Amino acid sequence: MNIVVCVKYVPDATADRQFESDNTVDRVGVDGLLSELDEYAVEQALQLKEKGEDIEVTALCVGPEKGVDAVRKALQMGVDKGIHVVDDAIAGSDAIATSLVLAKAIEKIGVPDLVMCGMASTDAGMSVVPAMLAERLDLPQVTFAAVIETQGDQVRIKRDSDTATEIVGGTMPLVMSVTDQTGEARYPSFKGIMAAKKKPLETWSLSDIGVDASEVGLSVAWTSVEETAARPPRTAGEIVKDEDGAGATALVGFLASKKFI
Repeated sequence: MNIVVCVKYVPDATADRQFESDNTVDRVGVDGLLSELDEYAVEQALQLKEKGEDIEVTALCVGPEKGVDAVRKALQMGVDKGIHVVDDAIAGSDAIATSLVLAKAIEKIGVPDLVMCGMASTDAGMSVVPAMLAERLDLPQVTFAAVIETQGDQVRIKRDSDTATEIVGGTMPLVMSVTDQTGEARYPSFKGIMAAKKKPLETWSLSDIGVDASEVGLSVAWTSVEETAARPPRTAGEIVKDEDGAGATALVGFLASKKFI
């Protein structure tokens, strides 16, 4: 069985995130890391590998030069090999163009039995790329999996929503996205970190996967950010003093003025 896990390199949420002059997210001048939500997909792929024989897991990332760090993290966790698609023309791509690049890269790998994704990216949260991938690859999709079961080429997932719990089944090959309800992802061990240095890691350009530069990038994105502004600095809070027993009345008045009550 072959599994491809799509992983994304995202700006660290604890870092000072900024925008470029074209109002796209700065992915070069800020610290980044493997998206936490994609770690769950890596973990589930590795659990399937541990349960079966002759299973190969490949981590696939589309992103800037630093994006290779996301692939390396997946390799350290236990993935067998990594592929990093990097090209200056990709910068500013929306979900539609991103799904195109991922699909073409997967086709070059050889459509696997299972394409796994996180439920969303922590820097965008759109949750649409897995569905777009399924459409482009002409594969069925089972998305937002909280529990995963496999038997032969059959896959069954449990999907929890605010109003219902659904059991969805499919036959591989298919595209799957997993949620953070599947369980904690493993930390790379020292042995895994050392082993990752010897694992294959390929770098591909757009031409390597047959995608024309005119099909990706900010110029063909269906949406764009017109303006950004820095968050204003935090100011000191207002202190309500309890003078002559009037503190409660003053507090209620403050809450009411802010429409909290």
